[in-house]
Amino acid sequence: MKIKFLGTGAAEGVPAMFCDCDICKKIRAGEGEKRTRSQVLIDGELSVDFPPDAFANCLRHGAEPGKIKYIFATHSHMDHFYAHDFILRGYKYAKLCVPSLDIFGNGEVMKVFGECTAREMKADVAIGINLHEIKTGTVYYAGYYKIIPFAAEHSATEECFLYYIERDGKGYIHFYDTGKIKENSLEVLKNNGAKAQLVAFDCTFGDTLKPESCRHMSIYDNLLMKEKLEQYGIIDSNTKIIITHFSHNCNPTHEHIARIEREFGVSAAYDGMEIEI
Repeated sequence: MKIKFLGTGAAEGVPAMFCDCDICKKIRAGEGEKRTRSQVLIDGELSVDFPPDAFANCLRHGAEPGKIKYIFATHSHMDHFYAHDFILRGYKYAKLCVPSLDIFGNGEVMKVFGECTAREMKADVAIGINLHEIKTGTVYYAGYYKIIPFAAEHSATEECFLYYIERDGKGYIHFYDTGKIKENSLEVLKNNGAKAQLVAFDCTFGDTLKPESCRHMSIYDNLLMKEKLEQYGIIDSNTKIIITHFSHNCNPTHEHIARIEREFGVSAAYDGMEIEI
């Protein structure tokens, strides 16, 4: 699998869209990576999330939205699922080489799709988009891929997902927009034979301390979850650990991110980075 990190920023992006703090000024001046909202593209055809920046992400990094066959949404928040663009998938707007698009997500994702496309969706566009409401604890198959959704700790109003994605015996874990997860989610992965060569962790807080109730993670949380995944046999010492989903609040300058990489033995994703497993 070729895993491409099209966007590696939190909801506000880096530098934050409306912010003029000292860190955002440094990022604008070139002292850190500029990061769009989070999106991961696998083999050019499976997208985990579809943010408002999806079109720009693809333009910048040589991907083609029209070739995406599957979208697995983690949850309905705008920075992870921006449904307005789907009205453009056909009609006079697009001549398609991929006839259908399958979108997988929770019930709120289904609602957001309906709300955002209600006014402008053409019937001959809608017919090419298939919606699938999914649940944790169930194994799904999409083309070459085996997908296991498991529960994130992120929202009190909807069931948010993390994903294990496997192709040809190679596994990737998408660990975004969550705090530390419960043991039963790890049991779901173990019981369904998940074995990952790559994990991408939400590191919104960088190496800063945070309240325990937060819906995101720091590097310290990442290392605790890494240890848990190892205990359950889902990853091993050869598994590559990536940190991503950075906020301007964690000081993601080149200097600071490089220090975290050295100190904690991880690699930080950047927009456009590609890893093959």
